[in-house]
Amino acid sequence: MANPTVNPVVLLSPVEGGYVAYDPARDNLHQLNPIAALITELCDGTRSIEEIGALVGLLAPDGDAAGIARWIDEGMSAGLLVWAGSEPAARRELSAAELSTLTKRLREDGKVQPAYLCGKRTVELEPDNWTAWYDLGEIAQCVGKRDEAKEAYQKYFNAHPEDGEIEHLLIALRDDTPPPRASDRAIQHLYKNFAASYESRMCEDLKYAGPERLQDGIRAVIGDRSGLVMLDLGCGSGLMGINTKWRAADLTGVDLSPEMIELARARNIYDRLEIAEITGWLDQGGAHFELIVSSDCLIYFGDLGQIVSSAARRLKPGGLFAFSMERGSRFPFHLTDTGRYSHHPDHVRGAAAQAHLEVMQLNEAFLRMEYGEEVMGLYTVLRKPG
Repeated sequence: MANPTVNPVVLLSPVEGGYVAYDPARDNLHQLNPIAALITELCDGTRSIEEIGALVGLLAPDGDAAGIARWIDEGMSAGLLVWAGSEPAARRELSAAELSTLTKRLREDGKVQPAYLCGKRTVELEPDNWTAWYDLGEIAQCVGKRDEAKEAYQKYFNAHPEDGEIEHLLIALRDDTPPPRASDRAIQHLYKNFAASYESRMCEDLKYAGPERLQDGIRAVIGDRSGLVMLDLGCGSGLMGINTKWRAADLTGVDLSPEMIELARARNIYDRLEIAEITGWLDQGGAHFELIVSSDCLIYFGDLGQIVSSAARRLKPGGLFAFSMERGSRFPFHLTDTGRYSHHPDHVRGAAAQAHLEVMQLNEAFLRMEYGEEVMGLYTVLRKPG
């Protein structure tokens, strides 16, 4: 009688507590506990069912021979196992191109573990497919495989050194000393690719709550005051602008990404829009503002001292600087594996004191989702005395 073996089209990966096995031809995902993982490892075509049962009985005393035989029979029915030397009808291993397409589809559907397995198999079949290495880096991060993400992104970056976004991500993944802020080319590269899907990804997929929560902080300080001269720093597509337009007699938006500025322009809510790096734009001087807002933009800055001081110089006496960012537990700040900076509340207080601004609000609340987990935000409102 033939011996059982793992179906050659099935993709296997060890995980905490056993294995996951994905059959891309059937789109079936199998979660294997330690005993099932051991049986699967022993099913290599060289052992009979009886021999596998005897070995499992020695290595895992709780495993009974009849139960092992039943599990192997169920594995056959599910397509996880086949008889050694057999060729299942109408079955074949997927090509690299098919696996790459499947990786993207599974990722979009939220099936990150099988997407990871398909992505890993893609680069095994096509080690010079740099796009596949990029996809694998992203999905490896999703499933918590940091070293694999670093390796995959590095392979992609070796072939695409012009990609500022991945260059910045690799700084975090290598635990290098972070720069004071993300580079201009990192931000421009990120949002050139992100702009088309930005609002659906942020508002629908990630449940982004930054503009609403920041508005709550502003209201706690000045109520429903309106008629203000306002500046939206890192305005993006205008999500914060929508929430604060009713307060503004005059609203200016500044952002580094041309693609995001065009999305903001289409809303027709800004009196003027400019493409510029926000620190340099503030430091060049010009109009003064009664309210400066910045929603989820300072996540690309490490030390907040310069940007807060620059904003303070453009505030009128009594003016407010309101901003949101990711809340971090490391003082003063930390470059996370997503390429964004998180900040400790005490660092925010220190930057405010350095700029001679009063802390009116410094609240912690939900910001957005990330890899299925809630990200907590810091919602800050600073006031210029006078």
